[in-house]
Amino acid sequence: MLHEKTIAFIGAGSMAEAMISGIVAAGKVPSNQIFVTNRTNTERLQQLVLEYQINGLASQDLSLKNIDIIVLAMKPKDAAAALQSIKDSLQPNQLVLSVLAGITTTYMEQHLPAGQQVIRVMPNTSSMIGESATAISAGSYTTNENMLQAKELLESIGEVYKISEDQMDIFTGVAGSGPAYIYYLMEHMEATVKKGGLPEELSRDIIAQTIVGAAKMIQQQGETPATLRENVTSPNGTTAAGLAALDKNGGGKAISQAVKHAAKRSQEISSQLEGTSTKKVQAV
Repeated sequence: MLHEKTIAFIGAGSMAEAMISGIVAAGKVPSNQIFVTNRTNTERLQQLVLEYQINGLASQDLSLKNIDIIVLAMKPKDAAAALQSIKDSLQPNQLVLSVLAGITTTYMEQHLPAGQQVIRVMPNTSSMIGESATAISAGSYTTNENMLQAKELLESIGEVYKISEDQMDIFTGVAGSGPAYIYYLMEHMEATVKKGGLPEELSRDIIAQTIVGAAKMIQQQGETPATLRENVTSPNGTTAAGLAALDKNGGGKAISQAVKHAAKRSQEISSQLEGTSTKKVQAV
């Protein structure tokens, strides 16, 4: 049962905190069974311990002996060192999850004991409030039982989508990085509305509710975005004028390019890491 499992986060950044916050709030794993580590920032660890009542300790002090699920949540560039540091302590029944952009299951398997169970995970920072869109892809040796267990764990931070690993980069481009695109859009809407005379906080609330309402329409109405857009666009009306300005200024293209470039960067990270790994193997 998930409630009996222990979880260790290696890395204490914003994504680790978002996931910890969601898991603790959902109550599926008791906070005293959650551990978080980093290499040097003791102040950051203490902050997380006080906020979520979990266990914080330096990386070198973490014993994996009684840990069921290990979550890799450091920067992607530190993945190889982190995998090397835990390699000799792992048991076949332990599950390794990676929330790192561009880190493939193949890459993890190459750096861990033969047959190690790994899952690639891509959540987003809406984990903090239990509203993440999270994708999972299983490694070669991961059991169905552990995939279900991972799904149950990640459902505490939002919706979970099982996809093939070759779809993970484009998922990263739209869902992993997507909240930032929405915040960017909101920034510009807010600045414009303020110039129109509405107070800042009121502007922010109005914009947020508008986006929440539009998203719920998609979820609840069963219509395509194109259909819903057409339904609210009267000829020569205000919405038509706004959409015409978006088209004229490349709004649609900008959104598409944001998704494509984020996905491309995820691919580049994978290629760079795999190239480094190959060079190290050849050198040996």
